[in-house]
Amino acid sequence: MNIVFMGTPEFAVPSLDMLMAEGYHVVGVVTQPDKPQGRKKVLTPTPVKAAAERYGLSVFQPIKLRDPEAVARLAEWKPDLIVTAAFGQILPKAVLDMPIRGCVNVHGSLLPKYRGGAPIQRSIINGESVTGVTLMYMAEGLDTGDMISRVEVPITDEDTSGTMFAKLSEAGSRLLQAEMPRLIAGETTAVPQDDSEASYARNLTREDEKLDWSRTSRELFNQIRGLVPFSGAFTMWDDQVFKVWAAANPAQAQTESSAVSGNGQAEPGTVLQLNKTGIEVQTGNGSLWLTEVQPAGKKVMQAADFARGGTLKPGTVLR
Repeated sequence: MNIVFMGTPEFAVPSLDMLMAEGYHVVGVVTQPDKPQGRKKVLTPTPVKAAAERYGLSVFQPIKLRDPEAVARLAEWKPDLIVTAAFGQILPKAVLDMPIRGCVNVHGSLLPKYRGGAPIQRSIINGESVTGVTLMYMAEGLDTGDMISRVEVPITDEDTSGTMFAKLSEAGSRLLQAEMPRLIAGETTAVPQDDSEASYARNLTREDEKLDWSRTSRELFNQIRGLVPFSGAFTMWDDQVFKVWAAANPAQAQTESSAVSGNGQAEPGTVLQLNKTGIEVQTGNGSLWLTEVQPAGKKVMQAADFARGGTLKPGTVLR
C-alpha cells in the first residue's frame, strides 16, 4: 500500500520514523519549502525533509498544495493513504479525495479543543493541566474531521512548549503506530467531533509575545512557558525590547523565597529588586521572578548574572 507522509517541523519526525521502522511503504514525503534561518539567512531544510533524505525518500515541497500542478504531482505517487502531522497547509478537496484509505492527521490537542495551528502553545498559555494527541480523518474544515483515537498527556509547571512538543510528538507516533494496521485494512472506527465543545488555537502573533504586567503572575508565567523555545516573551525597557525566556513558578517563589516583596502597591511592571534569585517584577497580582533574560543586542543570560551588571535599577518600570 502506497503511503504519502506530509509534515514539516520536528513534531512530525517521530511519526515518519515509526512508519519507516515498521516497514510501511512510504512512496514520498511532502513538506514546506526550505526557509532562510539565522542572521546569515542560510536556506535550511525542514526537519521532515532532513529525515526523509536520510531514508532516501522522494521529497516534494509545494508552495501551495492547492495548485493544480501540485495536486497532479502528488497524484503521480498513487497514494492509498496520506498521513499528515503538522504539515502547515490545508489540504484541498482534490487531495482529501485522492487516497482510498483517506487522509489522517496527528493533531497536538484533545479535539475538538484547540483546533488550528498553535494548539500546544495555546494550551500552555491558557494554563491547561492536560493536553494530548488526536488521530483524526481529515475533512475540508479546520481540524473538524472524525476522530479515530486520542491519548491524554499531562502538562506540568516545568513544561514549556518545547518539552510538550517532544512529549506529544512521541505520543502521536505511538498512537499512529497502534492504529496503522486498522487504517491499512480499512477497519477503523471514527466518531464525529462535538462542535459545541470546539475551541481554536490561532497562530501566534507578535502581540501574543508582549507581556502585560497588569495580568496575574501565574498568567504571565504560563505565557512565558508557552513561548519557549520559539519566540520567547518580551517587555520594553528604555524603549528597547527586553526578552524573557524563563521565570520562576509563582507558587514556589512565594513559599521558597523570603526575598519576595511584591505587595500590589507598586505599578505593574515595576522592578522591585534584583539579586541572586533574578529580577522581581510587580504584576497585577503579586510579583514574578524573571530567571532568564535577553537584553537588546545581547545573548540569553541568567537574570541573576544580568542583575549583577547594575544597569537595571529597582523602581524601573517595564512596559
